[in-house]
Amino acid sequence: MAMSTDLSQMRNSHRNVPIILLLTAGLAIALANGQDARSPGKPHIIIIMADDMGFDDVSFRGSNNFLTPNIDALAYSGVILNNLYTAAMCTPSRAALLTGKYPINTGMQHYVIVNNQPWGLPQQEKTMAEIFRENGYYTSLLGKWHLGMSQRNFTPTQRGFDHHLGYLGAYVDYYDQTYQQNGKNYARGHDFRLNLNVTHDQVGHYVTDVLSDAAVELIEQHSGSNSSQPLFLLLSHLAPHAANADDPMQAPAEELAKFEYIRNETHRHYAAMVSRLDRSVGRVIDALARQQMLQDSIVLFLSDNGGPTVGEHSTTASNYPLRGQKNSPWEGGLRSSAAIWSTEFERLGTVWKQQTYIGDLLPTLAAAAGIAPDPDLKLDGMNLWSALKYGYESLEREIVHNIDMDPSAPYLAYTRGKWKVVNGTTNAALFDGWLGERVTREMDPRSANYEELIRNTSVWQHLQLLMGSQNERNITSLRQQAQIECPEPPGATKPCLPLLAPCLFDIDADPCERNNLYEDYRNTTIFLDLLQRIEQFASQAHAPNNMPEDPDCDPRFYHNEWTWWQDEQASGAAIMWSAKRLNPLLVVFVGFWWIL
Repeated sequence: MAMSTDLSQMRNSHRNVPIILLLTAGLAIALANGQDARSPGKPHIIIIMADDMGFDDVSFRGSNNFLTPNIDALAYSGVILNNLYTAAMCTPSRAALLTGKYPINTGMQHYVIVNNQPWGLPQQEKTMAEIFRENGYYTSLLGKWHLGMSQRNFTPTQRGFDHHLGYLGAYVDYYDQTYQQNGKNYARGHDFRLNLNVTHDQVGHYVTDVLSDAAVELIEQHSGSNSSQPLFLLLSHLAPHAANADDPMQAPAEELAKFEYIRNETHRHYAAMVSRLDRSVGRVIDALARQQMLQDSIVLFLSDNGGPTVGEHSTTASNYPLRGQKNSPWEGGLRSSAAIWSTEFERLGTVWKQQTYIGDLLPTLAAAAGIAPDPDLKLDGMNLWSALKYGYESLEREIVHNIDMDPSAPYLAYTRGKWKVVNGTTNAALFDGWLGERVTREMDPRSANYEELIRNTSVWQHLQLLMGSQNERNITSLRQQAQIECPEPPGATKPCLPLLAPCLFDIDADPCERNNLYEDYRNTTIFLDLLQRIEQFASQAHAPNNMPEDPDCDPRFYHNEWTWWQDEQASGAAIMWSAKRLNPLLVVFVGFWWIL
């Protein structure tokens, strides 16, 4: 029995392109618009986001299968966010990051925006980029958007970003930047832009390197032209998300050669994709250090959601030891491996266990910059800057992971403090198990000298140099603390079958969601209070913004480009393309009419 859409029943049941000139122009425009010079209270904000990276696919968690030394050096030098929760999929997670709101309060809660669907993040929602730009920041998005493309006003430079180089849709080929819609007879379309303009300059170049090159160039140009203005950079990588279905796993040959010890070809490619991402993190921090911007920066690394081990767009990502994966209500879909660094932190080199939600990053980073968001925005995210700065972990909070009342597969996941409720699930429960593994039979040769590897990275050396006397870190101890342990529950465990009845977990004691406590607590104040709060959120939820597919999106009508097709249709330039779609015999007539 699927979860009822009536929550009351639950109670009863139980890319490499020169961008210097454009950046200079963008900075000049920003200054002309009255933006202030950077004050000591406004740090540079650098967010590096991975796409679909598994929870256990950073080696600071303890795995030696393949190593991520630059990410690890950032983590050990800064603060490991051990309990950072995201949404379970790309679109809702990015919406939560940029709005500071739960997806249920913006209509972004159901699945993702597929390239052929005409919807996006609602125009009335103010984004983090808009807030920071209004407060003197130069704002740049490099990489993935995935918050709407059917209309121009859905796209990044219309939503607060001064600059964008990247793609608008879900994913692209790592070398030619094209997207092929699965299951549809659409043309394979190119999807890569410099601001509003199509650019093919990156074709043939590996997109992780393209975005890394752009980030380095942006940092260098920003420092040279306008070092007094704070920079807000969201480096939103494709890696290690799968590419198109005909060639999903792509990495440079020299990167693959590092992992010849991994016999599984798909997993070898995945390791190489993550490794190239790790290299990007190192390059960005190196650039910040060279330009003397690092000491005035907050640097955050995270993934947008858990990794897909199996199923659609699967990559062999591992969320070990957590249950589930991307697009599921379980911890393996919702928890992100993340780390943050700033000279403002009093307890660097620690593992922070405070429960944190991706929507908290907007008010938290705003507070770090001395920005107070308008209360009328009604953010769901909490300002945790003081707690993060001083290392407090005592704040009990609630997180609405999702409430999706889609009649075909309704589900919810909600946490308050140590208690987590799951009712219903996704994909008919096919991916509800413990899918990831920690591979121990194939070890990265560098793991034999792991600490030396980390200490020899330029990331470690840059960050430790800035900390002076605080430069001693017990890497082994931190690595152990960052691992998630799943002890066997005392006594017999009670299974969770969320399509039949609700499930309740004590996440502190049971982070792997093995022991369902619902039957023990169903009639207690603890569970009934949780249920009442869930019902309150559900009753106030924004209806999903999802729209049916629109075949007029087909790139063949727009020179084989994915574009804002609704705007193109509204202009005369779309007539001939529409005629070609409707009837090829009309092309000559419409073309003659158009010339007249």
